[in-house]
Amino acid sequence: MTDAPPGTTARALWYVGRGRAVLRERGIATKKPGDLRIRTLWSGISRGTERLVSEGRVPASEYERMRAPLQEGAFPFPVKYGYNAVGVVEDGPAGLVGRTVFALAPHETVFDAPGAFVQPVPDHVPARRAVLAANMETALNALWDGGAGPGDRIVVVGAGVVGCLVAALAARLPGAEVTLVDVDLSRRAVAEALGCRFAKPLDSPGDADLVVHTSATSAGLGCALACAGDEGRVVELSWYGEATTEVSLGARFHSARLSLVSSQVGRVAPSRRGRWSHARRLAKALDLLGDERLDALITDEVAFDDLPRMLPSLLAPGAPGLATAVRYS
Repeated sequence: MTDAPPGTTARALWYVGRGRAVLRERGIATKKPGDLRIRTLWSGISRGTERLVSEGRVPASEYERMRAPLQEGAFPFPVKYGYNAVGVVEDGPAGLVGRTVFALAPHETVFDAPGAFVQPVPDHVPARRAVLAANMETALNALWDGGAGPGDRIVVVGAGVVGCLVAALAARLPGAEVTLVDVDLSRRAVAEALGCRFAKPLDSPGDADLVVHTSATSAGLGCALACAGDEGRVVELSWYGEATTEVSLGARFHSARLSLVSSQVGRVAPSRRGRWSHARRLAKALDLLGDERLDALITDEVAFDDLPRMLPSLLAPGAPGLATAVRYS
């Protein structure tokens, strides 16, 4: 710790080695013109991505594409990484001072961000729930990539945070029949609360128009392909880092003329790219978080000071729960 006066320093989480993270303190520099100074209220841990970062498993080929907008350091280590921050604007344009905003920023007590990186949180969305915004944006983009429509039979394989959000959005489509598939039977209650059916992989429905896979496992991808009906589409939303993935493209894959497509939030889906900017998509994602049922997806809460100690258990493969909200006061 330094002897600097209160309010002139910030602390941030840094991943410094495989499975190791620390809090580092820095002095707060003079704010650049056009930037906003934001004091963080909450941040969210993106378990799948941050697990890969923590384990040093980001492929070298993806170092630049994986950079978060306000990241410092470089992969694999040391790196200040994260993209789910919600805070209050302390200094900036008069119309934003005092407003709660979302930013694609790491876990840090105070940070500066260009205005283009910041999106006001709607009044009907609590700050704590707004940490799901980046995940909701991913889910929205996936449904665009999948071409989901009213009345479709839609299966989501993998009931993690993103999978649950995909299912929640799909269930809002008029007449859609949505099933959430997972090996964890405790996710049944979440699925039902979101207006979806639930099934174990062995009981998952077939003949789906659209299947979205989010489990990041080869078995899950195999299940997703089995759920698709003839000429159905499977959207692969999982990201595996450096891991090798086995996928069976035998059996009925070709005769059923299945489509297997990727979805990645870094670009707006081609079907919407002509009219939707990243900012418009993020604003809509925040608006879609107005559903209070989504609070069920935040199953853990941890104080920022405790984050380095708690991360190993929160990021462990198979760790219970869904999203973790980091509390800053």
